[in-house]
Amino acid sequence: MGGRLADLGGGMRLSEGWNLVLTEAGTCLSPSDVPLTSGFLPARVPGTVAEALERAGLFDRANPHPLHDRDAWYICRLVDAEAGDAILRLEGLATLCEVFLNGRQILVSESMFEAHDVDVTLLGGDELALCFRALEPRLSEPGPRARWRPQMITPQGLRTVRTTLLGHMPGWCPEVQAVGPWRPISLLRPSAPVIRDLTLRPDLLESGEGRLYASLSVEGDAGALVLRCGDVEQAFERDGQGRYTAILKIPDVEPWWPHTHGEPKLHEVALVFDGIEHTLGKTGFRRLSVDRGADGQDFALIVNGERIFCRGSVWTTADIVRLPGRREDYQMWLRLAAEAGMNMIRIGGTMAYETPEFFRLCDELGLMVWQDFMFANFDYPKNDKAFNAHVETEVSQFLGRTRLSPSLAVLCGGSEIHQQAAMMGLPEQFWKSPVVEEIIPPLAQSFRPDVPYVVNSPSGGAMPFSPNAGVAHYYGVGAYMRPLADARRADVRFAAESLAFAHVPQARTLGQHLPVPAVHSPLWKERVPRDRGASWDFEDVRDHYLQELYGFDPNRLRREDPDLYLNLSRVVTGEVAEETYAEWRRHGSACNGALVWTLQDLLPGAGWGVIDSTGEPKPVFYGLRRAFRPVQVLLADEGTNGLDVHVINESDAALDLTVEVSCLRDGRQIVVGGGRDMVLEARGKRKIACTDLFGAFFDTTYAFRFGPPSHDVTVARLTAAASGAVLARAFYFPLGRTRAFHDAEITASVLQEGEGWYLEVSSDRLAQSVQIDLESYRAEDDWFHLAPGGSRRIPLHRRPGVPADVIPSGQIRAIGSRRIVEV
Repeated sequence: MGGRLADLGGGMRLSEGWNLVLTEAGTCLSPSDVPLTSGFLPARVPGTVAEALERAGLFDRANPHPLHDRDAWYICRLVDAEAGDAILRLEGLATLCEVFLNGRQILVSESMFEAHDVDVTLLGGDELALCFRALEPRLSEPGPRARWRPQMITPQGLRTVRTTLLGHMPGWCPEVQAVGPWRPISLLRPSAPVIRDLTLRPDLLESGEGRLYASLSVEGDAGALVLRCGDVEQAFERDGQGRYTAILKIPDVEPWWPHTHGEPKLHEVALVFDGIEHTLGKTGFRRLSVDRGADGQDFALIVNGERIFCRGSVWTTADIVRLPGRREDYQMWLRLAAEAGMNMIRIGGTMAYETPEFFRLCDELGLMVWQDFMFANFDYPKNDKAFNAHVETEVSQFLGRTRLSPSLAVLCGGSEIHQQAAMMGLPEQFWKSPVVEEIIPPLAQSFRPDVPYVVNSPSGGAMPFSPNAGVAHYYGVGAYMRPLADARRADVRFAAESLAFAHVPQARTLGQHLPVPAVHSPLWKERVPRDRGASWDFEDVRDHYLQELYGFDPNRLRREDPDLYLNLSRVVTGEVAEETYAEWRRHGSACNGALVWTLQDLLPGAGWGVIDSTGEPKPVFYGLRRAFRPVQVLLADEGTNGLDVHVINESDAALDLTVEVSCLRDGRQIVVGGGRDMVLEARGKRKIACTDLFGAFFDTTYAFRFGPPSHDVTVARLTAAASGAVLARAFYFPLGRTRAFHDAEITASVLQEGEGWYLEVSSDRLAQSVQIDLESYRAEDDWFHLAPGGSRRIPLHRRPGVPADVIPSGQIRAIGSRRIVEV
């Protein structure tokens, strides 16, 4: 039999009945050598060695021990499998694995990223054994000479092994190493006719016609073969090479959009042969391209003819120990990403490929995926035929698995390969890697010609890390501790990663999972990310901006008022993110998108994630949620040119809007104000000088300093003209945030409408960074500034496991005030 069996559902998952035992490296050559007294542990498939040990109380993800120094044997008796011919499908084995059936070796796998179909003949009561050989001896073997050695990854031998870098980046993530059958194992029993090498590709023409291209090969009598998409059908035809092809056409199809710009419309796809329907999943029709600009220096993603500002974050993993791949494992994270207004998730080259379930969820949620192939930082082998064969297989299989997903929006050769070489002073001819320059591009073009390909991230400028051209990794604001104005000065075109900070989690997470003194405890510091070899960590970065935005000495504040220090640490990264994205999204900006590093933490603590490892959004999450609104109002300080208001409408319809701006003294008294009704076209932006709204000069930015300042905050409010509903707010502090601290009197109450609960809050004056701490509910918005005049109604989401009849209760606080409001 030739070619890969089409996945038409069915098959028998081999998930139960597995036992695991660890043996000294190389001592057992076959399953019969494993002593029956070795101490077997129950194990799950898919799963990992770390997961099985953790369930047995023998592994601590917070203090992991090495897993690459021993062999790991998974053994299972196939008691429910009937005798006869079958196909054993192994979808992912991490990393060096030998597979035995009834004591005979049937497969040797040397890549975590490859799936295997093995023809087997079962006898009944068969024994299946997997031996994951210790990786440590392989890593110590001498390999081809490398032109550079990345400092962040250990050991260097990983450059020749196809496995994830998760667990091998000290200071970046827990050193939990991937070992085991991390993806499903199944037995398939194909019956005639057998479908093989099924390929599917959706496309959207400029005319609005959707097309679905399909081809397959058939063993046996094909009978009637029909492709169905929604209500449209197309019969297959046999071509000259013996393959069957079909082109299904849907005039004026409803296109798929990222959810910030429209509806992520999906259509059911099925294969019908001999009258039997086999569901293949859902697909969407969209058209993608990259606009590089007239000078070739730009980078903008064009979706269905519209320029899209991409915002989101970099994915790590749903669980560093389990490396899971089911829908329920992804759902919490991706739904929160969509809730935050993200429209793009990047899977970086230091992580691992996710399953089709990940992409199906992104399809449904309208989240675009930037997919790096798993190559990062290393000088990969050039002329190693075996290595290149692994590359071709993993790339082809990944692209085949995601063939229907409209969410797959960018394919990228890898991460920081060019940057690593350039930063070590090597000339440009040494940056290039045949893997990302020669091997992957034709495969991407063959499997997914509808998806743009980027050779490396970052790349495109005079130096690959120059942010003013192509794709950047921008940390001017962030790790390099540049002033906030650097976000404009750097002229960022597209940041595939940016704004890394040690984000402090909510108090509830720390109280339950890390109850140690903040910053002072060694355990706290262990969870703070750092660049290996650097004299600073990302907490130092956060402290820098705390001092810049609030004027406090963080070291002194930690000693004298630790609660205020922690709360300012929670809010400052969200404030930086809001200001930076306001710069990047304003009218006239050259920036086309930026993704935050990273979406989720891997352990509880002040990590890079905007969501903590328990699934609780951190305060920065809410700042990003406000920064990412599709209908938005922004304020931009233009110095002696005054304060500009920017209004954005990313929706596909013109909007009747009212924009109002007020300058407040003491956080409550209006000194000057003005407004305007406007119709903002679909996908439109508008810039308005505040003086145009006021009708006269007013020193909104306090740039001229004629006398004492007359106000401490400016508030912009964008409302729907017809209903008066508030769509967005923006705040500007001409004297700095600390000068606008007020002992605000906040009024709060909860009310129920239908089955939903809401919190209504109002204040007599400006209240900064209002924190809503409810025991059984999570507020949809949190850590927000609350202006006087009118009230805000905030939806409340019941926490998992909380009964529906529980009434919300808790406390509300604001930065700069000691008041506590009981709800």
